Amino acid sequence: MKLYGKNPVIERLKSNPKSIQRILIDEHHADLSYIRKKCHQWGISVATVPHSKIQRMAQNLNTQGILAEIGDFVYVPIDELLQQALDKKRTPVFLDNLNDPQNLGGIIRSCGALGDFDIVIPTTESVGITESVLRVACGGENYLSVARVSNLGHAIERAKKMGFWIVGTVVEGAGSLTSAELQFPLGLVMGSEEKGVRDIILKKLDMQVMVPMKNQRMSLNVAHATSMLCYEIIRQKKQKSLI
Repeated sequence: MKLYGKNPVIERLKSNPKSIQRILIDEHHADLSYIRKKCHQWGISVATVPHSKIQRMAQNLNTQGILAEIGDFVYVPIDELLQQALDKKRTPVFLDNLNDPQNLGGIIRSCGALGDFDIVIPTTESVGITESVLRVACGGENYLSVARVSNLGHAIERAKKMGFWIVGTVVEGAGSLTSAELQFPLGLVMGSEEKGVRDIILKKLDMQVMVPMKNQRMSLNVAHATSMLCYEIIRQKKQKSLI
């Protein structure tokens, strides 16, 4: 896989340098001294290459003059992720059939920045961790675990048996997020861009909430909505002295 841009590459160098195979720097961007220093520290190969080569490898995406070749993304087994979340008081975020890499990348970026979250995605009818996702995530993938499961409903049931209380979002017919008293340990379910949370998954929720909006005719994409939910989860965890 390839990683593009200063922030994603710098975050990877800080948190998981061993996953980087080599780094290519555009000959027109010779000012990346920090990256060169970290690569020397970790014994990572660095090559200065023509601008045309960087652009060709990145399929003309904006690389900010840097491209890292990395290993394939490593998913964590669901049992390991849930046990880790339970032990470290983290919140697993179950994403029900997201198809847009921009949204998945945005969610990973927000969850990584806020901390104390992990991601669970299905293996079918859902985008996985791709180069496009990592580009949007801006290094957030280094601060959380991601599990990929064949059946999201079964994964949620497994979490409930371990003691997680499951909350999910709907667009109507539920109480406002701001008045919801969340229970911990907590799992969060977010629906797809087009269909929301599927009925079969809704039946597994312990609570449904809505994001409060004054202009009901407007809508939030799933990445923005997830950020709001995760912020509220962090706020309530602090209130309960769980952080």
